Amino acid sequence: MAIIIEIYTYRAFNIAFNNSRLPRIIYLITTAIFLGIIIYQAFTLKPNSGQTFGFQLMVGAFILMYLPKLFVFIPVFFQDIVNGIIALFNFIFRRNSVENYFPERKTFISKAALAFAAIPFLGVLHGITLGKFNFKLHFNKLYFGDLPSAFDGFKILQISDVHTGSILVRDREKIEDAVKMINDQKADLILFTGDIVNNFGDEVDPWIEVLNKINKAPFGNFAIMGNHDYGEYSEWKSEKAKRQNLEKIKASYGKIGFKLMLNEHITLEKDYQEIKLIGVENWGNQFIQKADLPKATKGIEQKDFKILMTHDPSHWEYKIKNDPFNYHLTLSGHTHGMQMGIEVPSLGIKWSPSKYIYKQWAGLYENKGRYIYVNRGFGYHFFPGRIGIWPEITVIELKKSN
Repeated sequence: MAIIIEIYTYRAFNIAFNNSRLPRIIYLITTAIFLGIIIYQAFTLKPNSGQTFGFQLMVGAFILMYLPKLFVFIPVFFQDIVNGIIALFNFIFRRNSVENYFPERKTFISKAALAFAAIPFLGVLHGITLGKFNFKLHFNKLYFGDLPSAFDGFKILQISDVHTGSILVRDREKIEDAVKMINDQKADLILFTGDIVNNFGDEVDPWIEVLNKINKAPFGNFAIMGNHDYGEYSEWKSEKAKRQNLEKIKASYGKIGFKLMLNEHITLEKDYQEIKLIGVENWGNQFIQKADLPKATKGIEQKDFKILMTHDPSHWEYKIKNDPFNYHLTLSGHTHGMQMGIEVPSLGIKWSPSKYIYKQWAGLYENKGRYIYVNRGFGYHFFPGRIGIWPEITVIELKKSN
């Protein structure tokens, strides 16, 4: 498929520039450089090395090169189909050639396609360089009739999917700025809904000092495991090595000041009133399932006000949203909004390919008075950038309704 896209793009480029030599040379040299990066990184990546800088460079180069060319290929290919149909019609009915009808059509479509392709090219380039650190604060007020009155105005801050293994050390200042944004919110409770790493415990080490600067909230900082935190995306020399990696990842949450919750709950008390905070291990419709809700909620009553942390929002969709035990608010992450899409809240526009995989993929959703909030993610994974779906810090204020 990549070869076909290349052929069509090259042809459109030549038509648009009337086969001029200099533009053609620039195009070929640029394509050769990108292909060289992709091929070199593909052949030099070490097995089980995780998402190294080289891996991210390869993925970024591939998307930067081929996504815009796809936007060239589609209209030019469609033009060929139309031309073929007209040519067949002309042949059957012995009419004039296709070009006699539209002598400048190929040039116009080629130029238009190249101009249109500049949009995704610039979008990907921005996403790789600036977009992945374009941190946005998302504020929400949620009203509950049975919220204990002492917690009226209680402020919860959520982060998710930091993926320290993807972030380059040279970008330390950008992460420090994000930490300052977190601290400036002065939240009552700070929650981290999983995926501190891509796969390996060592990935956290360069970031412990930075992330440990997140303030300790008055009611505590708590975290849960995400699917990447189990080391499932690598082949291990032994089960012992895998267990050691898992224990290191678990310990890393504590090193940055978060209490890791493993299928358990705690009671948050204020003015002799309380709410329950529940944290379960990962439950995914397509990924590892280690969540144990019965264990995590042992001793909790249905009438209690409950906040549940579970990494994958499919857990809410398949198990939680209709559970008679009544989980008032569920906080998840995992999807990253696929790090690619478009959101214009003022126009009600919200789209990402992620919506075709997850019913709840970014932001707030409600079912029978129960809510889930899906954080768009703090870091990035696989593709070293974000296009239109920016990294998120969530602030939720609980309010008591009449």
